[in-house]
Amino acid sequence: MSKYFMGIDVSTTASKALIIDAQGTVIAAQSHPHELSTPRPLWSEQDPEEWWTASSQAIRDVLKKVPADEIAAIGLTGQMHGLTALDKNGQPLRPAILWNDQRSGPQCEAITQKVGEKRLYQLIGSIMVAGFTAPKLMWLRENEPDIYKEIAHILLPKDYIRYRLSGAYVTDVADSSGFGAMDIGKRTWSDEMLAAFDFPRAWLAELCESQDISGHVSEEAAVLTGLKAGTPIVGGAGDQPAAGVGNGIVSQGQASLTIGTSGVAYAINDRYAPELDGRLHTFCGPIPNTWFHMGVMLSAAGGMRWFHDEFMPDQSYDELNQQVANVPRGSLGLLFAPYLTGERHPHPDPLARGAFVGLTLRHGLPHIARAVMEGVTFGMRDQLELLRSLGVNPSEAVISGGAANSAVWQQITADIMGIPLYTVNTTEGAAFGAAILAAVGAGAWPDVPSACAAMVRKVDFVYPDAAGIADYQRLYPAFQNLYPALRQTFVSLADYEST
Repeated sequence: MSKYFMGIDVSTTASKALIIDAQGTVIAAQSHPHELSTPRPLWSEQDPEEWWTASSQAIRDVLKKVPADEIAAIGLTGQMHGLTALDKNGQPLRPAILWNDQRSGPQCEAITQKVGEKRLYQLIGSIMVAGFTAPKLMWLRENEPDIYKEIAHILLPKDYIRYRLSGAYVTDVADSSGFGAMDIGKRTWSDEMLAAFDFPRAWLAELCESQDISGHVSEEAAVLTGLKAGTPIVGGAGDQPAAGVGNGIVSQGQASLTIGTSGVAYAINDRYAPELDGRLHTFCGPIPNTWFHMGVMLSAAGGMRWFHDEFMPDQSYDELNQQVANVPRGSLGLLFAPYLTGERHPHPDPLARGAFVGLTLRHGLPHIARAVMEGVTFGMRDQLELLRSLGVNPSEAVISGGAANSAVWQQITADIMGIPLYTVNTTEGAAFGAAILAAVGAGAWPDVPSACAAMVRKVDFVYPDAAGIADYQRLYPAFQNLYPALRQTFVSLADYEST
């Protein structure tokens, strides 16, 4: 049997290919970037052809280190929710509408009223939010009818790569849970939701479990990528459940905090138990007969990137972190509302905006930088509190994403969450998880928990400081008051922006 496994990750910023062995050692990894288009306020789009070009190049790069005939299987992952509409020839009809696109708020309201809030929660495991795929498809029907009538297939971003590699129109249950048209408890497409949306079922991809073989590399794709024709491709998972696998979050009581471009609090459950008010996503897990809870911030470390690039571009992140470390907890009474691209949890509001509250003449850029870190982390605390309301009370959590690269931000996070944090033996995240799923699909391990036990190891711990816990516990209620106090202001600003 071939001894190597490939993971391909189609993220918002780049496509990555990664190769691991059966012990989880990363043999090769390479990525190539994508362009992001924001043609109008609240819009976010990408050209699917860029995903394929970048993925193909990344695959060719990593195959320089491992012969193609030694790749036993391929796993796929990527940004969730992206609406990729194809015609009858499999050609994209328009740029894909991404997870952070907020244009479909009115469609979310319309379908919620039609189905009913409680019934909606029961079926799809969440409130309907603008990032989901189905309301964006409603928007397309209402605003671009000429394109809508040409649709023959709807795929998610990583599944477009599967299609280009194999010709198969297949998706996995974990990623498709964020479409907004599945019966999450039954792990299948919902006839009731499809009828409410009035979408043809024929447009939707075939569903599979994350480690199931879903297709094989075609002769044409082999020529374009260097892969061996016939190489199996497993179902894979969206970036967050795949990252959960990559972080070893495979059993109840474990949790992860990913503070990357977006922010995600993630935990596994062995039964379908959605949050009563739909304020978390409860989706099909990347392991059969499991589900996962996920709280999402739309802007997390992306907020720090914005601050750095706009206000301190001439300083390295190391220099910025050193300055933040010299600022006292609480940033001298300065708070940051981290809603730079709208928000999902616990405030599903595409009109939410960022705000600094408490600015005085005492504040300089280091104070503002620390306030950004603290505001993002308080937003992550909101997600953790929602998990705790469901009885998920982790005694520790994995930290990953950009925040994991900053010692001061890690300490802020441990103090605000009040629990120890740890990193694992790889920072490859979702791509690593996709490769683990490929290893299970190829038969190298009997199941995902066994594979993770062998491949994922805890490395460094950060422990909360008692004084830090106390200080942030005093400040957290003030942060919680920010969104309710500013909500109507956000509406007024959005009205102004649209005129």
